[in-house]
Amino acid sequence: MATTSLSCSATELTSLASLLGAGGADFLCSKLDNINARMSATTYAVDNTYLLFSAYLVFAMQLGFAMLCAGSVRAKNTMNIMLTNVLDAATGGISYYLFGFGFAFGTKVSGNNGFIGHFFFGLKDIPNEFAGFDYSFFLFQWAFAIAAAGITSGSIAERTQFVAYLIYSCFLTGFVYPIVSHWLWSVDGWLTAAKVDPLFGSGAIDFAGSGVVHMVGGIAGLWGALIEGPRIGRYDANGRSQRLKGHSATLVVLGTFLLWFGWFGFNPGSFVKILVAYDTPFKGHWSGVGRTAVTTTLAGSTAAITTLFGKRMLGGHWNVLDVCNGLLGGFAAITAGCAVVDPWASIVCGFVSAWVLIGLNILADKFHFDDPLEAAQLHGGCGAWGLLFVGLFANENYVQQAYGRTTSTPHGLFLGGGGKLLAAQIIEILVIAAWVSVTMGPLFFILHKLNLLRISAEDELYGMDLTRHGGAAYYHTEEDSQHPQLKTEMTLREMNTKPGTDKRSGVVHTDV
Repeated sequence: MATTSLSCSATELTSLASLLGAGGADFLCSKLDNINARMSATTYAVDNTYLLFSAYLVFAMQLGFAMLCAGSVRAKNTMNIMLTNVLDAATGGISYYLFGFGFAFGTKVSGNNGFIGHFFFGLKDIPNEFAGFDYSFFLFQWAFAIAAAGITSGSIAERTQFVAYLIYSCFLTGFVYPIVSHWLWSVDGWLTAAKVDPLFGSGAIDFAGSGVVHMVGGIAGLWGALIEGPRIGRYDANGRSQRLKGHSATLVVLGTFLLWFGWFGFNPGSFVKILVAYDTPFKGHWSGVGRTAVTTTLAGSTAAITTLFGKRMLGGHWNVLDVCNGLLGGFAAITAGCAVVDPWASIVCGFVSAWVLIGLNILADKFHFDDPLEAAQLHGGCGAWGLLFVGLFANENYVQQAYGRTTSTPHGLFLGGGGKLLAAQIIEILVIAAWVSVTMGPLFFILHKLNLLRISAEDELYGMDLTRHGGAAYYHTEEDSQHPQLKTEMTLREMNTKPGTDKRSGVVHTDV
């Protein structure tokens, strides 16, 4: 990276003194020092403004998650899923402030280790000159942390006790996720590509979090959904799949577009600074930011189109909901390599991610794995593919620019970079899967054993909006809003059967 300074060095001051005299040299250098200080402050302000703007975009993804989740569940659970999305942000804000940020980025001059940070708890000593970040950096990283929690909530939707949401959300954002982000994004993390002597000379490249965010959230959701089991009615007595459709395709599409918009902060914003010039004339981080937005767009677009025709070929329908999930799978996959691959390569990433998602969904159905939002398959599976993709297609020049390297560095296997980067990427996949499994798996199991994880069958059949949250999200008439639970109970009594089972057909009823 090219750096310039207007401040006078000792040699320059001596030379100026010989020409202008001591007084003239001191006067000129003092003015240059003042200009240099102003330029440094301006650079700092521009970089922090860019980072704050990116943080706002990433936070807007919470609105996208909320709309996507609401549309993907049945109407009787809308209030529940919306509340969990709000509290993912709120509880995540407190837990990340108290513990998470320190575990993730707690790095000082000495006393650090590659596994876990242990400074800056409760934002003590922030802003920090040595670490090089201000409050804006905390806000940006918090928006990432709550995104991981939001992914998990989709996997266990429609059947999870509210107290379980609070417990796992705090644990995930305050401990599990920050440890992984320390490994990959802290300057002293053992896997990071940003350290002076990285693993295999390359480190693992996960620029914006295919592994750190998407795999963490997806694998946590995998364990939650496995331990809870499928929703009532998802599979019949003979094991045949019964699709429980979400209640609003409109909300799903709205949420998808909001997430697409937010991804322009998620991926390009991960440069953190924008006023960094490269040695190449007229190019700097601003060029990388633009290219990253392009690779993100192309990967998502390719995945959406591939899913459209793939699902048409397999199922005979043009399904907008599948297309939305395919689009998001492409985004999850490109997130790791968005800054270090060529635009043409991002098309390859999106194409493969669509088939990864389709294949994992077929596999999930075969093994009776029920994830209402396909979150484990989408974020976990496509995120893992995204990490492998970097090891195959990373461009050496872009790696040098993104990570400030001046010498030859391991890069994509298919671009002549050898297998070192690919090996580091595989190690990242394995350690993230193992870490999340040994932390979140036991947590969900303990909650299950304490009867704190899954709601009762009656609550699930009525819908949590009526039984846990004071009423339904939608009312068609004024009378409907007065005694909704009483009306549901009367309807069940009129059926002269146990809640949820039609005595005539033995079919489980799941919708109100």
